[in-house]
This record gives sequence, C-alpha cells and structure tokens, in this order.
Amino acid sequence: MGIETTNAVGLDSAAQIVGEVTPDVVICDYDVLATLPLEKWENDALLSNTPVIAVSLTRHAEELHLFDVNGIAGFLYLPTLEEAPALKILRAAAGRPKYSIRLPAIAPRSVERS
Repeated sequence: MGIETTNAVGLDSAAQIVGEVTPDVVICDYDVLATLPLEKWENDALLSNTPVIAVSLTRHAEELHLFDVNGIAGFLYLPTLEEAPALKILRAAAGRPKYSIRLPAIAPRSVERS
C-alpha cells in the first residue's frame, strides 16, 4: 500500500514507540479501543492527539456503538478491505490538523446572585 508502519502491543508499548516516531495515524483493533476506559484514552498522549483508525475482522461499521466512536477518525472492515478506499481513509485521517483542544484543568468560577 506504500505506507510506513510500526507495531505496538498495548498503550504502554505504543508510548515507548512514540518517543522514537511520531505517527500520523494510529491503527488499532476496534474491540481494544472499545474496552479502554475513556479516561485513559483522553489522558493518553498518543490517542488524545493522533487520529485513530479502528479496524476489525468481525464487526462492520454499522455495528459500532455510538458512544465508542468518539475520537475514532475512521473505520476499516478488514475482510473486505481494498487498497484505494483504505488509503483514502488513512490519508484523510493523517491530513487532519495536528492540534487538540484541551479543557481547562480547573472548574469555572460560580457566580453568586443576590
């Protein structure tokens, strides 16, 4: 397909690799992503700032749970994967802006009314 890849098993392994390479896109099994606690996803330097493409051998895109797709830039169903559509999704995800909006670490002040 003409793309450069590296592999990691789990977030800890991915965190080590990120020190060596800065990925444009993360490709990860959907079931692994769906079982990650949302806090871990949001606080992980790699997943929170890099477009994630979910892949699956068993689930079709229409089977994804809506609450699970937050942060997922695309989806590839591996049994029917074709090069041209896959590259289109990967290039679109990699072309996304390289910034993220962070929420303030402190809660807003409340206003007292008399």
